[in-house]
Amino acid sequence: QVQLVESGGGLVQPGGSLRLSCAASGSIFSIYAMGWYRQAPGKQREVVADIYSGGSINYADSVKDRLTISRDNAQNTVYLQMNSLKPEDTAVYYCKAEIATVQTRKWYWGQGTQVTVSS
Repeated sequence: QVQLVESGGGLVQPGGSLRLSCAASGSIFSIYAMGWYRQAPGKQREVVADIYSGGSINYADSVKDRLTISRDNAQNTVYLQMNSLKPEDTAVYYCKAEIATVQTRKWYWGQGTQVTVSS
């Protein structure tokens, strides 16, 4: 079974930095798009950033100057470097990836990792 596992979340003070990682594992033939979403308490889940196999990247306007998405295709891993964090960034961050197996091509979600920005 294909799995996405996020790591790197935690508690950080405003202005601090974190790097989130999401590693895909399982019977993977190919990974197409990978991205990060987040969901704050009482709010809808929103796109943070995504990166496609061809190299194109999209950021939410609210994070594009502070967050950087990257991927390591050899390790089936996507990263989110988060700098200058604000309390408004507090949320559960979810990894999403479009992954092809021998039989299917579909979107998968990770379990989420908590990011808390607080003084």
